[in-house]
Amino acid sequence: MKVVQLLPALQGGGVEKGTLEVARALVEQGHESIVISAGGRLVEPLEREGSRHLCWDLGRKSPWTLRNIWALRRWLREEKPDILHLRSRMPAWVAWHAWKGLPEDSRPHLVTTVHGLHSVSGYSAVMCRGERVIAVSKTVEGYIRDNYPQTDMSRVRRIYRGIDPLEFPHGYRPEPAWLERWTSEYPALVGKRVLTLPGRLTRLKGHNDFIDLMQVLKTAGMPVHGLIVGAEDPKRQAYAQEIRTRIEALDLGADITLTGGRDDIRDIYALSDLVLSLSTKPESFGRTVAEALSLGVPVAGYAHGGVGEILAALYPAGAVPLGDMDALAGTVKTLLDGGERPAGNTVFLQSTMLEQTLAVYRELCP
Repeated sequence: MKVVQLLPALQGGGVEKGTLEVARALVEQGHESIVISAGGRLVEPLEREGSRHLCWDLGRKSPWTLRNIWALRRWLREEKPDILHLRSRMPAWVAWHAWKGLPEDSRPHLVTTVHGLHSVSGYSAVMCRGERVIAVSKTVEGYIRDNYPQTDMSRVRRIYRGIDPLEFPHGYRPEPAWLERWTSEYPALVGKRVLTLPGRLTRLKGHNDFIDLMQVLKTAGMPVHGLIVGAEDPKRQAYAQEIRTRIEALDLGADITLTGGRDDIRDIYALSDLVLSLSTKPESFGRTVAEALSLGVPVAGYAHGGVGEILAALYPAGAVPLGDMDALAGTVKTLLDGGERPAGNTVFLQSTMLEQTLAVYRELCP
């Protein structure tokens, strides 16, 4: 098969990671893999692993982007791919119009993946127009069914995102050299129970609930330190400052550290006593939860959306009703006081995700 995947860019993130994983699996199984994006730091590993990359900026949310429809249609006519896999809304609109303008007998098969719980609109509806529509969780499957009733649900395939157990092995411990650097950088954590909230600094990630939790635990006399691990969104710097101001106002400056974006999240999970997932809106999946549990690190999280599905399957002891601060504090105390340890991840596996994705392609190209 010749498979083309489209997405806005290859800088980093869950969608990008999954694109590279599928591309690698295609090459390993003898298929031809092409990725179209505006480029980024992941192009080099993509090409090194045997895929082709076309630098085409189809993700810019502008009417001008639609000018690419005719050029993409010409390219599709020349390349004759078997599968066109669309992973993001703006590139999907360009590609869908290009695809629709081809004669039916010379079109590639169209696959879309609904990666997120997008605002319900005609703009988002394009992600449900594939001949096969991949939903990354039961939550996303329900979102499609409830909000886009015109979608033929027999075309929808639920394929959970997957974690590589070699990348996040159960029982992993950081190297001594890393621990030494970390302790030097963050001496305030020595002798404390470490609670980590991973995720970008956006309002939906529940930072205020995390701050409230830290205040409750500090008042109770527990020796804890909170880590907020995630990059600041350049468009939301006011929110990042709001979080810092609130931490200082509550006299928690010595108890909560904002690390910024980090490339060593596996090590940070592994040294944490507990990882939190406090998103106030449901997540489509919840990769950080699956990663931490894969390592055997306890997770407490609001049991809704994809996070709720992961906790139900792997670690029910960490499930907390949305917004219930008393239940959250109680669960955290129980887990820190020697509660149940996660057995690892045997459900949300990268190998399963790849097998099922390629099976969708083969379903269309028998």
